[in-house]
Amino acid sequence: MKLKQMLVMLAALALAMPLAAQMGMGQRTPTLSGIWHPVVGSGAAYEVTNREGTKSQMEITIVGKEDVQGKPGFWLEVGLANPRSGGQMYFKSLMSVSDTGVTSTRTIMQMPGQDPMEMDMNMAPGGRMQQTTPANIADKAELVGTESITVPAGTFTCQHYRMKDGSSEAWISDKVGPWGLVKSQGMDSSMVLGKVITDATDHITGTPRKVDPMQMMRNRQGQQNQ
Repeated sequence: MKLKQMLVMLAALALAMPLAAQMGMGQRTPTLSGIWHPVVGSGAAYEVTNREGTKSQMEITIVGKEDVQGKPGFWLEVGLANPRSGGQMYFKSLMSVSDTGVTSTRTIMQMPGQDPMEMDMNMAPGGRMQQTTPANIADKAELVGTESITVPAGTFTCQHYRMKDGSSEAWISDKVGPWGLVKSQGMDSSMVLGKVITDATDHITGTPRKVDPMQMMRNRQGQQNQ
């Protein structure tokens, strides 16, 4: 895959992937955290709207389970529309829980018609490409109250949280996996639940080849400096 194609893919994944955001791609989006309760096969489909009013579709599902250093880990898969081909691109991260929160230890991505690639989170010094999110949004947000809200997926009784830094708000329900997110409103974009998924399967096929995310960052910075 050419570097340009790879960068296009990562720019789209910035809607949902902290790694891509860290690489300086994409706009700021609402928090994807909530209350972590993964169940294999469960998930949710969302409509994401940016500040220009452009809408896109995103699916977040749990497609597998695997031990991580003796503890259960879950494969979280995100599906996004490919802006060029109109097909779906996917990435999945192996998420494990520690005292500090939910951490992505492995990430694999695949574009339509391409072989999958694995982004090695440990290639950077100190493993700094790893991303950790609190397992419970209450660790970084204040509970506003309990509210009944209606979204395209239906009506849900939710806990309404507001981030302590004022950056976003989220409405959480235990009827939705894997984060419980029904609605999220940030400064630059919003998300609403379109469908609850109960029969999710893994869309990534083939053997992934490993790529170095730090080298990709250096290549991108070199292009920007030209």
